[in-house]
Amino acid sequence: MATQCVSKVELTISCENLLDKDVTSKSDPLCVLLMNTSGSQWYEVDRTEKVQNCLFPKFAKKFVIDYYFEAVQKLKFGIYDIDNKTVDLSDDDFLGEFECTLGQIVSSRKLTRPLVLKNQKPAGKGSITVTFRGLMFFLYCLLVMQDFFGKSDPYLEFYRQIETGWQLAHRTEVRELSHVKVMIINKFNMQVECYDYDNDGSHDLIGTFETTLKRMTEASRTSPAEFECINIKKKQKKKNYKNSGIVCIKLCQEYTFLDYIMGGCQINFTVGVDFTGSNGDPRSPDSLHYISPQGINEYLSAIWTVGLVIQDYDSDKMFPAFGFGAQVPPTWQVSHEFPLNFNPTNPYCTGIEGVVEAYRMCLPQVRLYGPTNFSPIINHVARIALDASKQNTASQYFVLLIITDGVITDLDQTRSAIVNASRLPMSIIIIGVGKADFSAMEFLDCDDGQLRAPNGEMAARDIVQFVPFRKFQNSPKEALAQSVLAEVPAQLVSYFSMSKLYPPNNPTPPSQS
Repeated sequence: MATQCVSKVELTISCENLLDKDVTSKSDPLCVLLMNTSGSQWYEVDRTEKVQNCLFPKFAKKFVIDYYFEAVQKLKFGIYDIDNKTVDLSDDDFLGEFECTLGQIVSSRKLTRPLVLKNQKPAGKGSITVTFRGLMFFLYCLLVMQDFFGKSDPYLEFYRQIETGWQLAHRTEVRELSHVKVMIINKFNMQVECYDYDNDGSHDLIGTFETTLKRMTEASRTSPAEFECINIKKKQKKKNYKNSGIVCIKLCQEYTFLDYIMGGCQINFTVGVDFTGSNGDPRSPDSLHYISPQGINEYLSAIWTVGLVIQDYDSDKMFPAFGFGAQVPPTWQVSHEFPLNFNPTNPYCTGIEGVVEAYRMCLPQVRLYGPTNFSPIINHVARIALDASKQNTASQYFVLLIITDGVITDLDQTRSAIVNASRLPMSIIIIGVGKADFSAMEFLDCDDGQLRAPNGEMAARDIVQFVPFRKFQNSPKEALAQSVLAEVPAQLVSYFSMSKLYPPNNPTPPSQS
């Protein structure tokens, strides 16, 4: 099951050459941060302090907010000249504002933009700079708890060391035996407590142990780190007491998704669209390719929803887009990887808008046919990912979005293609549209990493995420992207960790630092 990639980030604000609204002195600026995550209403997150008589303020107060990779988090920074003590800003002079997404700031680390007025006209003068840094880092652990399963329902609590003692950083789910994401500030000492869960809330302490980040990051699947859970009370009472169980850490990765993005890693986004005959005649309202009077269908909704998130992490905003399962002019041969813009030498579209436009232009020019073959387009992206992997840097990762309406025809070839791609910097997202049987897709979305090719070769890691579009038809539009993209950060980190590739600005393994 996917967990959201959430991190605390800190934004520092400064401005230059602001408008001077005061007659006898200079403006007294303040910055207010507004956020919009649902596409409807803006709400205030926080404000900086007021800087007296200054047109070049560097605000001391930082904005600390939660960052979610899989969501479009719209931000608006408003600058006001504060001339009174009221909280209401409507009676203060407005100096300008700047809108962006948090993803744009994260991928750039620092943004400087001119301020604009509320009618989106330039404010005349003045600019704002937003600087980003990750405030906290996360520790990803693969845990196995031994010896005390029996009638126990164990869970772990991780504590980080602060000036006043130990502070709870993370609590696992009961009997959680897989990846645990632990937020740590102090990079040296931590304490772990293991409890036996009780429904009435009177959880029993099984035991505790202390460790260090260095010890945990040295763990590997071939050489796990084992820690004895010691219950002090039992140890004092029993002569032959050894321990109350063993916690085995098989993998611990310090570097996070944010580390790689801040280090310059680009996410390359590719779209694959199903043009097989089972979609129905695009001219018929019953067709999945039928574009409604409002200008949408399930294919377009999927492209927009996922693309709007991904685009912030690709600096050139050029996205290759392909179709499969159609007869393509001029020869009308069936193709399973034709560019939507019909330009084989340059299949790239400018922005998500370009992908949408290429799809709209392509639709009436092809004949829907079949069969539904995934392997050609997977292998196409895999070849590009293979070339990128030869650079031996953590600079590029590839995400392939496949939107389809039906059952895979080349299941064996697709399994082989996915197993091959699992060793490359690549993730695959499959969105099923319509009402077809998608059991084969569920088979490919193998969260335990046990997908095998027909020859028995096992996938190196889980890289496929499948969701049926119909599951989100009555949900907020953000829910689809959150579901399909939730696993991408961990998949990116797992590939670079497996390949021993570290963020460019921190090129040594954690255990050596």
